[in-house]
Amino acid sequence: MRHHRYPIEALLRPPIELWSAVTAGGVGLVAVFAPGFLMMAPKLGYGLAVLLFLLAFKRAREAWYVIRYQRNLRRLPRYRLTADKIPVSDTKLFLGKGFRWRQQHTQRLRDTQRPWARKYVEPGPVYRWARRMEVAWEKTFVLRHVAQWLAKDARWNPVPPLPPVGGKIALHAVEPDETEVWMPLAERVGHTLVLGTTRVGKTRLAEILITQDIRRGDVVIVFDPKGDADLMKRIVAEAHRAGRQSALHLFHLGYPEISSRYNPVGHFSRITEIATRTTNPLPSQGNSAAFREFAWRFTNIIGRAVVALGRRPDYRQITRYINNIEPLLVEYYRHWLAEAAPKGWEREVMERAANVNDKNLPFELKGRSHEVIALVQYAKENGLYDAVADGLRSAFEYDKKYFDKLVASLLPLMEKLISGKVAELLAPDYEDTRDPRPIFDWMQVIRRKGIVYVGLDALSDLAVSSAVGNAMFADLVSVAGHIYKHGVEAGLPDGGRPATLPVISLHADEFNELIGDEFVPLVNKAGGAGFQVTAYTQTWSDIEARIGNHAKAGQIAGNFNTLIMLRVKELATAEMLTSQVDSVEVHSKMLVSGVTDASDPTLEVDFTSRNEDRITVTETSMITPPDVMALPKGQAFALLEGGHLWKIRMPLPDASHDPHIPENLAQIAEAMARKYTTAEHWWREGNRNG
Repeated sequence: MRHHRYPIEALLRPPIELWSAVTAGGVGLVAVFAPGFLMMAPKLGYGLAVLLFLLAFKRAREAWYVIRYQRNLRRLPRYRLTADKIPVSDTKLFLGKGFRWRQQHTQRLRDTQRPWARKYVEPGPVYRWARRMEVAWEKTFVLRHVAQWLAKDARWNPVPPLPPVGGKIALHAVEPDETEVWMPLAERVGHTLVLGTTRVGKTRLAEILITQDIRRGDVVIVFDPKGDADLMKRIVAEAHRAGRQSALHLFHLGYPEISSRYNPVGHFSRITEIATRTTNPLPSQGNSAAFREFAWRFTNIIGRAVVALGRRPDYRQITRYINNIEPLLVEYYRHWLAEAAPKGWEREVMERAANVNDKNLPFELKGRSHEVIALVQYAKENGLYDAVADGLRSAFEYDKKYFDKLVASLLPLMEKLISGKVAELLAPDYEDTRDPRPIFDWMQVIRRKGIVYVGLDALSDLAVSSAVGNAMFADLVSVAGHIYKHGVEAGLPDGGRPATLPVISLHADEFNELIGDEFVPLVNKAGGAGFQVTAYTQTWSDIEARIGNHAKAGQIAGNFNTLIMLRVKELATAEMLTSQVDSVEVHSKMLVSGVTDASDPTLEVDFTSRNEDRITVTETSMITPPDVMALPKGQAFALLEGGHLWKIRMPLPDASHDPHIPENLAQIAEAMARKYTTAEHWWREGNRNG
């Protein structure tokens, strides 16, 4: 029963409405079957019975509201959904069940914290006895079966254990009448930030959102630094359920046998992006900044030369030429001089090479190839200039030992990226027709409305996963800028279709492992390119630590219009939510009693007493940081649609009978092999499917 007309809502009390309901119902039965006892005629008794039954129903309903409210304070009803039952809308995004948090919920939550309310909030003595017996009897030969029975979470168990979700159940139980919570899809362009500590439901929420995005037909890109196989299998299942398995790409550093291939530096809008993506993982603080800048310059020289030669750069080529730049210099100089030098230059270079005397060379050139020295001298003496050639020359003329010290931090990283089976994924051979694993790039994925899962296997090798994830993210930012300026159809040979921006749903788990300086323009301007980012991380301090700048981290936070916060364990992170909610007035009842002695001896009254209930009002925040830090697993507070506070809980997964979930990776590999195809005009298929 909702007592909106009273200043204090009393729900933590015995359900006294039952007495009047039973009384009214009993008298109503008497009026029906024995109206004479009430000294009434039968017709009048029937009319009275109808009124009494209506009163009994009303009071019983009010009593049931109180009983249900108190029952939920101890144990919320289960909320499970199979994957195929997750609702999907073309205009809204389903988040779970919940309610709009208002002043009355703050009031109810404060009431549950009062000492006299403990018997309504905490489990009773029978429950506590059952939990003690579980431990006491678990090793007793006869009674251990009873202990196992008591530990079963089943309907037939009168004292089942609470679900292992922890936290305050009252945070959601303060509203028994929950409804499905939907967020307008138009709000997603403003991007969504999900915060929550480890193992509290971030991945489950991600599954719910990703499922809807796949079925809605969006371009779906999922970054998973941990490389969770269960999440990967869920995405495979949802792609099959939506009939989009042909658009699915799996990239997983931990499972190269089923992974698609991807060249992190093979596609770019500006040539400087090659060096930026390669050197981003290097330390940028203190003395390391200078070495990083040199590594960037040297990598940029190599990248420009490789592209100028008409080849696609990759990590193998970059590493090869970092170790020995002479072959690249020779190849580029011959390519350049063939166009820029007068006829007969080759004969003159050969003569110079034959006449090179090591004794007359500077120290840094001793032991170098005579052909390289001759090419460099010929270009200098003939006044021939080319920016790329000059960069190669300056790198070549460094003393080898000094040069090795400058790139010492870059080479170990590059060696990791080109070692073992990882090299086949990150430096793919485009001409190897025997390898059935496809090679994808982001523009191709977006044009074909694809689904991409990126598992970076950070637990095995953090350095490699961080480098690959950062490069992929930077590549995606570059593609977003290209789409923003030119549209998605730019450059297609026969694409005459009107340019329409696809919806690109980007989910970034462990978001702090992926971001860099380039992320700011993505969340700031990529909405115009169709991107809607959902970022998941544990604390906001993770972001600040990664960015290394408090102001820049605040700039990123300011671009997330929607905030969903599960249980967190950092006060500053919790205050990101609580500092944005309104203050409300909370009522408290104070008992006042007093006695006053009579001072007039002529009066027959010796003293007067007074007892009263006094209502006090205090102002407090709708929710406080301790409330956020005490959320049960699978529950969250959300600021939606410009700051409206909602309390939500996600459905528990139920994949017991899902025929689309592959049992093992072999099944995934088999499915991947069936759908992997190559085609020269892949964009035509994308246009037909789109």
